[in-house]
Amino acid sequence: MAWHAFAADFASGAVAPALPIMAYQIIPPQPFPTLTKLVSVNVLIFGCSNIIWVPLSNIFGRRPVLLLSMVFFTFASVWCGLASSFDSLLAARAVQGMAGAVYTVAPTVIAEVFFLHERGRAMAIYTAFLAAGPYAGGISGSYIASSFGYQYIFWISTAFAVWSLLMQYLLVPETLFDREQQVLGDSPPLSGEDGIAQEKSQISTVERAAGSGVPARYTYIQSLGFGRYRGHWLRHSLAPWLSLRLPGTWMVVLQYGALVGGVVSTATVGPMFLAAPPYLWGSSVGLFNLGGLVGVAIGALFTFLTADYMIKWRAKKEQHGISEPETRLPILMPGIFLGTIGLWTFGFCAANPSAHGWAGLIVGSGMHAAGLTMVPSIGFNYLIEAYGALSGDCFTMASVARSVVGLAWTYFTAEWIMSAGAALPFGVFGMLTAVFGLLAVPLYFSGKRSRIAIAGFVSERHGS
Repeated sequence: MAWHAFAADFASGAVAPALPIMAYQIIPPQPFPTLTKLVSVNVLIFGCSNIIWVPLSNIFGRRPVLLLSMVFFTFASVWCGLASSFDSLLAARAVQGMAGAVYTVAPTVIAEVFFLHERGRAMAIYTAFLAAGPYAGGISGSYIASSFGYQYIFWISTAFAVWSLLMQYLLVPETLFDREQQVLGDSPPLSGEDGIAQEKSQISTVERAAGSGVPARYTYIQSLGFGRYRGHWLRHSLAPWLSLRLPGTWMVVLQYGALVGGVVSTATVGPMFLAAPPYLWGSSVGLFNLGGLVGVAIGALFTFLTADYMIKWRAKKEQHGISEPETRLPILMPGIFLGTIGLWTFGFCAANPSAHGWAGLIVGSGMHAAGLTMVPSIGFNYLIEAYGALSGDCFTMASVARSVVGLAWTYFTAEWIMSAGAALPFGVFGMLTAVFGLLAVPLYFSGKRSRIAIAGFVSERHGS
């Protein structure tokens, strides 16, 4: 699942740094504003398609949706490489964005596979790959296009897609599989995510049905999870929007959106600053993204080591041996701090260029990338533990926010910096990151009371 996120984000992000080169390679030539549609259309559909994929995964199961989406993703990547006109390439990029968007199912799969004290590490790996994809694409996209032609970006994306499809086929189970229904075969299938509403401590009840034998007709298609309808399309389509009634959803959406907005801003204007005097990096401006990759690695390592430690420590301290979901929230703060300071460092160094100012740009970008890896990882785990089966709907809204913010920021960031300088915009971006990060404070102290207050809504959604 982590590789799926990396492959999708790499394909989405590798085109942007190659656009100046593609302006000369695409026949007939297209003006640069037209070429940017290859990025903006892909990014917009990339985020908004989760509104379709997540309900489908709740209705038909995770495995068939994941496999089907990766088949489409592979097909779209091949189409991009073979496209002979700009219109064909733009249509292929739209399909590629739609097919790659199913990566949002990954946190739900993690929740269904891993125990409470294991999810932090698993989510750290997933968010690291998710954050590393755009940076890897940003570093390599221009080099690939200049050395081999822009089509090779899509052939590499195709190779990543095929490898992801193979790994999903071999390694990703149907985590919505209802063992009791499959063995007994005499009652209607569970609706939506009811099968995961219970924790693994209750699985032993299902295991007792194993001695009853397997139904006579058990086809290969059934073993892949196809053919099982679990709920109503309209109800599952509305569920992500209803998750906005949950305070934790707003915290994660706003924090994730602010961090993604900062990444989009630094990635958009960072190469522009390094291509201009006094730096004049020329074709090497893509190396700016190395700072982001290092930041992702540091953030992932920190989260991997600390995400589960806090809940284990707190559970040992409590007499009942249970850790509340809010126990994870303090681990957000180092990521919020790094994300905020990173944006301010980047902005102030960009506003005051010097012989060695490039180091401040790269270090600031790396600090912010570390925050991008740390904060969503903890936030996603909080949603899983606080809202259970509703967490998949919350992830969908976070992904939509990521896409909308990423697209919106590309339209005004460069113009704002050109008119007001870099210090003011990045000062504002850092302030927003800090303000939204502080939303974790009231949730830490009153999150349990808020969960009790909305328990009726959560129970209703679990049982619907």
